[in-house]
Amino acid sequence: MTIDAAQKPTRVRYLMLAMMFFTVVINYLDRNNISTTVSAIKGEFHIDNAEMGLILGAFGWTYALFQIPGGWLVDKMSPRILLPIILILWSLATISTSLASTVFAFFAIRLMVGLLEAPAYSIFNQVTTSWFPTRERATAVGVFISAQFLGPAFITGLLVFMVHAYGWRSVFYVTGGAGLVWGVIWYLVYRGPRESRLANAAELAEIEAGGAILDLGSIAATKTKFTWADFLTVFKYKKLWGIYIGQFTITSSQFFFFTWFPTYLSEYRHLSVLKTGLYASLPFAGAWLGALCSGFFSDWLLRRGFTLGTARKTPIIMGLLISSVIVGANYVESPELAVMFFTLALFGNGLASIGWSLISSAAPKRLIGLTGGAFNGISNLSGIVTPIIIGYLAENGNFAPGLIYIGCVALVGVFAYVTMIGKLEPVE
Repeated sequence: MTIDAAQKPTRVRYLMLAMMFFTVVINYLDRNNISTTVSAIKGEFHIDNAEMGLILGAFGWTYALFQIPGGWLVDKMSPRILLPIILILWSLATISTSLASTVFAFFAIRLMVGLLEAPAYSIFNQVTTSWFPTRERATAVGVFISAQFLGPAFITGLLVFMVHAYGWRSVFYVTGGAGLVWGVIWYLVYRGPRESRLANAAELAEIEAGGAILDLGSIAATKTKFTWADFLTVFKYKKLWGIYIGQFTITSSQFFFFTWFPTYLSEYRHLSVLKTGLYASLPFAGAWLGALCSGFFSDWLLRRGFTLGTARKTPIIMGLLISSVIVGANYVESPELAVMFFTLALFGNGLASIGWSLISSAAPKRLIGLTGGAFNGISNLSGIVTPIIIGYLAENGNFAPGLIYIGCVALVGVFAYVTMIGKLEPVE
């Protein structure tokens, strides 16, 4: 690679980060839009809380189950091709939710959405690892992870209003339609570092020298065959299991907020439609801020001379400890004080949300997609467990035991990060 000494590096990687950010907004709207329609669907089709828990948990079954096959697929296909394919397909499945009228139909469609979204985060991790040097990677992860909270923070209120004004089906038309359009835009704009006509040689040299893996996800780098030895590799290390378990505890809290939280506000706290939309948004605004702070804080620690492990694990451990304060909502009468606890807890959850940056540093470099699939698959078992457990515990209308469960799970995450991960370096 020949570089003009006077050539100033471009910053095309930030365009790619912006594209990931917007994709994650759509991704999370399509997986969580159903939470804003729970009361309307229950009322129209006479579905009880236990049945609704199964519907809300359906996404998590296939999302978790297909993480490892999805991660393998990410190692085999270019992000430019794979992401728009799955994005357009899951958007069509989202729109088809408007046609459902039985518990089985809702359950089946949500299974399909989970299956099709399964490879998404492994793709984002691959894009981040190929475009960003190590010193910027946690910031990049924090930025695109924060997008998963942006939709609920600033769009949930609008979706609740749409349910009230235009019916629950309108939510799926709008969120699914946005994904169809964005899938085409991604295909037209995204390129890997080697294929990009916008990034100059100076930027490529800069990010490669900083630890970016430029050929990750390129066509030439995706021709390796699957082996069972590779499969076993991502499950045989205590270090990786510590990361997997820690992320499970983080997503457990998220799935409460993404599924049952609006129902908690409307049915347990007896808030109006307007207040439910407003109050449901506030904790996600806290999580969005926490995720942004997490990435910047982690990379700041790294620049200050702290080890990579300390820089990456410190925000996560702090965040999980803060997240456990969710149980405080059980001991206040005022809905406003309860929402304060929820906002603080989800801020902590956002602070703990840069686990993908550990995968970039701990996974075998040739198995980043497969390791990311294992990581996301195990962590998103919480998408199955949490909605069902909360629905079961709240069958009599009391959500307090469910909040205790979420708080205790967060402390399990602290234990995993403190005792299991050790030095942060690739396992091979």
